[in-house]
Amino acid sequence: MEGKNNIVFPAETLELVKKIIARYPEGKQKSALLPILHLAQAEWRWCSPEVMDYVASLLSIKPIEVYEVASFYTMFHLEPVGEHVIEYCRTGPCCLMGGVEVYDHLKKRLGVETGGTSADGKFTVKEVECLAACGWGPVFQIREKFYMHLTKEKVDQIIDELGK
Repeated sequence: MEGKNNIVFPAETLELVKKIIARYPEGKQKSALLPILHLAQAEWRWCSPEVMDYVASLLSIKPIEVYEVASFYTMFHLEPVGEHVIEYCRTGPCCLMGGVEVYDHLKKRLGVETGGTSADGKFTVKEVECLAACGWGPVFQIREKFYMHLTKEKVDQIIDELGK
């Protein structure tokens, strides 16, 4: 099945989508929405209206039902993002361990404000609530990988490595 603007999962991913949908009883396919949204975001980096329409068509549900879920969970990006999304913890423990200075350095290094994407399209910086790594702060996460005990030097090293 093809969505608007030729949005369609690659054959291998579409087979996985079908297997996920098959896990649920007839009439309950909407329950597959979260895992399919994760696959969609992995494929297109963000959940555009066209992507959400496509996901809705795969599940035979209304597009608004997809949008409601995607807009509720902060891990889904509703606007274009860079290749690497840096989710930075700004809660108390990380701030007390030097997080404010490290975070300011990160933004300056990339030339962005919170929510912005670097000019080269490589990095988007997002502020998030606690990443549940309070003993290892300051912390940020890129995809599922945590970077802990951050310093300005470590940030530079990470950006240099990922920016290649």
